[in-house]
Amino acid sequence: MKSDAAGWAERLDATLLPTGTLRRASGGDIRALPGFADGEWWIQDAAAALPARLLGPVAGQKIADLCAAPGGKTAQLAAAGADVYAVDSSATRIKQIDENMQRLKLKVKLIAADATQWRPDAALDGVLVDAPCTGTGTIRRHPDIARLKRSGDVQRLGVLQDQLLDHAVTLLRPGGLLVYATCSLQPEEGAVRIERLLAQGAPLERVPVESGEVPGLEAAITDAGELRTLPSHWPEKGGLDGFFIARLRRL
Repeated sequence: MKSDAAGWAERLDATLLPTGTLRRASGGDIRALPGFADGEWWIQDAAAALPARLLGPVAGQKIADLCAAPGGKTAQLAAAGADVYAVDSSATRIKQIDENMQRLKLKVKLIAADATQWRPDAALDGVLVDAPCTGTGTIRRHPDIARLKRSGDVQRLGVLQDQLLDHAVTLLRPGGLLVYATCSLQPEEGAVRIERLLAQGAPLERVPVESGEVPGLEAAITDAGELRTLPSHWPEKGGLDGFFIARLRRL
């Protein structure tokens, strides 16, 4: 939501989670809920809301959201005051983002382009790479995914993830932040990709996630300072999607 999380929790009969998002029981017409038509909130899994948060205070900053559809992270960044470039290779998905931003009354720059090739006019303060992945972290909501995915998918998508990361580094100003995320449980789509990036000499340093940035999920911070949420987290609150999130700074 844009503001007043506690107030909207009451109006929507929802629970306010430690990280600031709301969760309510499923059922009913989403469009009929208070605030939807007025653009006061959007739908996003609690774990999916974490990557954009880790870019920190973004008001006035130029931020690119690569692979931006359906636009939840774009909305987060724009609502926080960032100048957002929402990049996606699909014109259809860009149209979907546009429709969402119009409802939310948020202004962003919509760009239909290959995120491994697109380049802004000037260096950016931050880049969010929510990379295409196998989606195995959504298994609590999509149990069939365990049977639909194959090992070859991990290898194929790893190539694309590397291309996105390599290109994202070149878009950043010195001191700019790169946040990489996948909704995957596979290490080959998470920590392995970051290790490869750093081992190949990318001009980056890790910026470890701090416990105060992810209240209630302190145990999800790895020894390397990255974030690894699991479907088993928050069982009393309905669970959480599995996400890998790493934050790095351009040297």
